[in-house]
Amino acid sequence: MIKIKFYISLILVALLGISPLMAKDYNASFFGIKSNGTTLNTTSIQRAIDFISANGGGQLNFYVGRYLTGTIHLKSNVTLNFSEGAVLVGSTNINDYNVGTPNNALIYGKGVENVAVIGKGVIDGQGKEVAYNLLDNIHKGIIKDPLDYDRPRNNRPKAIYLRECKNVLIKKITVKDAADWVTVYDQCEDVLVDSITIDSKAFWNNDGIDIVDCKNFVLSNSFIDAADDAICLKSHDRSKRNENIVIRNNVARSSANGIKFGTVSAGGYKNIKIINNKVYDTFRSAFTIATPDGARVEQVLVDSLYAYNTGNAIYLRIGSRSQKDRVGSIEDVTIQNVYIEVPAHKPDAGYPYEGPVEDHPRNISPASIVGLKNQPIKNVILKNIEIVYPGASNPHYAYRGITAKELDSIPEMESAYPEFSQFKELPAWGFYLRHVDGVKFEQVKLTAKAADYRPAVVMDQVKNASMINNEFVEPAKKHKKQVILHRSTLAK
Repeated sequence: MIKIKFYISLILVALLGISPLMAKDYNASFFGIKSNGTTLNTTSIQRAIDFISANGGGQLNFYVGRYLTGTIHLKSNVTLNFSEGAVLVGSTNINDYNVGTPNNALIYGKGVENVAVIGKGVIDGQGKEVAYNLLDNIHKGIIKDPLDYDRPRNNRPKAIYLRECKNVLIKKITVKDAADWVTVYDQCEDVLVDSITIDSKAFWNNDGIDIVDCKNFVLSNSFIDAADDAICLKSHDRSKRNENIVIRNNVARSSANGIKFGTVSAGGYKNIKIINNKVYDTFRSAFTIATPDGARVEQVLVDSLYAYNTGNAIYLRIGSRSQKDRVGSIEDVTIQNVYIEVPAHKPDAGYPYEGPVEDHPRNISPASIVGLKNQPIKNVILKNIEIVYPGASNPHYAYRGITAKELDSIPEMESAYPEFSQFKELPAWGFYLRHVDGVKFEQVKLTAKAADYRPAVVMDQVKNASMINNEFVEPAKKHKKQVILHRSTLAK
């Protein structure tokens, strides 16, 4: 197997060649592009991009000012450079975007090569305003769009959407307040996203960055604060997969999940490395893999993950909701060198778009690894992990016992939306495993700050499990049995 370092070097060689090989730099004002914040520049910016691409490529420079625009289309061999103080401002009029086309966006590119968006400037989607303008058009009957809880499902513009693009560089830019997913890379190859800031809590469904069926992709040194999943890998095409992905040295906050695979997972994920990342104030899981649509997940490494004030630690889940002819799989996952703190309170309280209070009543949920009866999760290594829980679960509020009958009563829920809280109360305070074949707990420390009525670990229908040098800390429970095996065995 070709090493991921080789792919990274290819990306850097390709991308570092973008600017030096370009023929010329152009100032935005050369094309009559105005920086007054009121002149709509869509046509002028597009003509500049088209001209630069047609004349051998180059860099379009935006200096201090506010540049108002609707949808612009990137073309091959063009770099957009936003200097510090330059703001690309999305129009609040929904009719200035490509309404009615799939994946409407402020900056859109399809099938282009050698493109970049760089600089210390800002891309401001003005998402709340444009979303409400879209909603007004829907109510008037001007635009057809189904509504979910009186919120537009389609036509909301993303900030950046790139599809089937090669040799892409996104660096240092700040992207804020999109009306939909913020930045999306769909079936792209050789992509480097480095040192960017995403701050988008303007509207619902604000995924920070979506990596969809991409190959040779690096996300590094970035800060992402999003109303929905912060860093999200998806697979929309059952014939494609995310492959050779590196997510390194990032900080993420979310009113959903910190780092997530899914939910849409039709194809697969292979050779994914998630290294030295931090997650905080996140409503759902710090790290989750969900494959409910048939995707195959293999060769995943999570190393050095630090999460604070997160609603759940780790959630791995196989489901079967849409592609009944194809059940997904998860195997060869290593999670190591991890520290996570789970609070007793709602971790995203006070943010503009909080995660919903769902699947209650329940006490704090454990980390969970849950496969299917005929499709277990295989070969998981958990090493040098510390998770701190609040404990103090109240059996009079929500209860799940550990008798055979009580454990068997936990529903499979294979067709449900895969979420750590979907089972409501679970019978463990630290880790719950069901339908797993091959799992190693090594140097795993689980701490409950207060006594909990549940044991630390419950394994249900788990084969080939091993536990080496683990520690379970719970006040006043020195002699409590902390590992419960139901139809499961531990290796001697």
